[in-house]
Parts: sequence; C-alpha cells; structure tokens
Amino acid sequence: MFSNSFIPDMRFGAGTFADLGAAAANLGHIDRALVVMDSFLAASGLADRLLDDLRAHGIIASLYADFAGEPKLAHLQAAMRAARGAQLVIGVGGGSALDIAKITSCCAASGQDPMYYALAANPLPKKPLKKILVPTTAGTGSETSATNIFSGPEGNKLWIWGAEAKADLVILDPTLTVSLPPHLTAWCGMDAFIHAFEAATNRNTHAGAQLYAYEAMRLVADSLETAVKAPGNLDARGKVMLGSCYAGIAIDNCGTAIAHNISHALAGLAPVHHGLATALAFEATLQWLVAARTSELDAAAKVLGLARVEELPAFVSDLMDRCDIRRTLPKAFDAHSHMDLVAEMQATENRPMRRATARDVSDADVDRFAGMIMSLPRTS
Repeated sequence: MFSNSFIPDMRFGAGTFADLGAAAANLGHIDRALVVMDSFLAASGLADRLLDDLRAHGIIASLYADFAGEPKLAHLQAAMRAARGAQLVIGVGGGSALDIAKITSCCAASGQDPMYYALAANPLPKKPLKKILVPTTAGTGSETSATNIFSGPEGNKLWIWGAEAKADLVILDPTLTVSLPPHLTAWCGMDAFIHAFEAATNRNTHAGAQLYAYEAMRLVADSLETAVKAPGNLDARGKVMLGSCYAGIAIDNCGTAIAHNISHALAGLAPVHHGLATALAFEATLQWLVAARTSELDAAAKVLGLARVEELPAFVSDLMDRCDIRRTLPKAFDAHSHMDLVAEMQATENRPMRRATARDVSDADVDRFAGMIMSLPRTS
C-alpha cells in the first residue's frame, strides 16, 4: 500500500522559457511578482529578459538576486521583504534559488519567519503565493519536491517541507543548462542519479516512486557523460534534466539515505558543492550497502543493465571517471577532523536519512565512513 504526493504541472522542451510570461498571466489575478535568481544568472541578462517578458504580459516584477551558494536564513528574510505585495514568486536557477522561492512563497503569505517552520515545527500556510520554478541545473529536483533546505542561524542545515511549498508550474528548458560548466554538470547529474537510486532502494521505497526513480536512473546513466563532454547536445541535456526532475519526484515520496546523510553533514562543516559531496559519499558507501543484497538493490542493478548487484560499485566509479569527477574535498575541510563529521552525521536533522538506509548503519559504520571521507585529498 502506498500513496504518491501530487506532481506539479510541467512543461518540457527547448525554448519553453520564452513562454514564461504568458504562463504567469494565465495563473490568474497576477499583477506583481518576485523573481528569485542568483547574482551570476541575473548578470547574464536572463533576469532582464524575464522581467521584460512579464511586463509585456501586464505583470510588474522585482528581482531578488543578492545571494550565491546555498540559502541562508538572511537570504530568506531578504526575499520575504522583497515579495511584499506580490501574488507570484518565480524561482530561476539551481536548487538554492528554487528553495528560496518556495520558502518565500510560504513565509511572505503568512508573515512568519522561516524558523517558525523549520523542521516542521509548524504547518505551512494553506494559501501560499503562487510559484513557477525554472531549474537551470539538472541535479537537485527541487522543482518537484516539497522539501527545502537552508542554513540556520548557527550554520546547521535545516529543512522546511510541506505540499504548500510545491510549484504551481515547472518549466524545464534544457537550453538553460548549456552554459553550466562540465564539472558542475557532472556533480549535479550525479546528485540526480543518487536521488533516484536512494529513493528506489531505501526502506521507504514503493512502486509508485520507483516508476520515476528507475527512469531517472536510466536517463542520467545513459546521457550524463555526453552532457558533460558535449555541452551543446540538447538531447543529452534534456534527458539529464528530465532525469533530475523524475528523481525529484522519487525523493519527494521516499527520501534519500546514507549518501545524503554524509553530504549534508559535510555541508554543515564547510562549503562544498552538494552534488560533489553526495557523489563522494555514495562511492564510499556503496560497496558496504550492496552487501545487504535486498530485492530493491537487485532491481536497481537490473535497471542499469547489470547482471549482479555486486557490479554496482564499479559501475558508479566508472561513471564518475568518465565524467571526470575528482575525489577531493575543498581545502576548508583541513580545519575539521573526522570526529567533527561523525558529530554532524549523528545530528538530529540528519538522522532520518541514516534510518532510511537499506542496511542498518551502526556507530562503527558512521565512524568508518567519516574516516574514509575526511581522508580524501584536498584541493584549493
């Protein structure tokens, strides 16, 4: 027995971004909007294009772009202030921009600070602002997820989740990902693959989510290398983007597991790209995980065309090699020990991912995984 959460309306295809203004106008009774877009994207001219398009459809929009990297509480509070008087929030960018947009749509509607909703302390408002989400990376799946992540006042990772945070419309335009550098394409794509794998194999998995997870795994595994090495290949870009979206649907229903426990813990110590951190953690734990030999792990191997589940670690390492993912951590981690990572992995906010893992994760396992990760070389 299972139930699937609702999936937002989606439009997929090259050039669909050009229709955003018309789509916003069709949501009804919209005359003011807030566009959330990181400073790099805004400087590229994408923000001006969107603001002009909205204006042409009778919508006056302001821009919030004063952020880079993962969302912090101060970013959310600034976006809330910028959203006053708006009926619509449009998030354009990677997971950070989309999460800021989703949280803003809820907090601006209620007037409550984001901390009021952190870790489900209180239910989200039933009537949030309308939202359109436009990913420009293919990895987080935030465009279809009810979950949103930000750094709290003490720097720790916090979650806000609920159906009210979901988009009213998702626009998937692979042309928006073409300028993403190869290393970011690889890191984001691995994040999507691992989302799908963990949702399909953890203790919360079910057939409704596996439908999306399996297709996401196939799409990303078959197309990521081409997307990395031939960035103008819109077919490959589109397949990875669609895979990321499907993986987002899967984790929205079933969550993740040990690789994400570690990657979120790493981010609690020092700045690191989430996709890279998750890939490193996945590779480090996969040999241990497949020893569980569950039917779900066997099925995941078959989806990827493998004869035996024991072939999964080599398959993943080969995919990472072909996408030129280097097994290094940023130099900022020199300031931390493996026991610091252990503490973060055991933090309250990271426990659900540990509990969901298909194999019991002992304290000894946590210590060993932390040691493996923190022994990786550093890069500046």
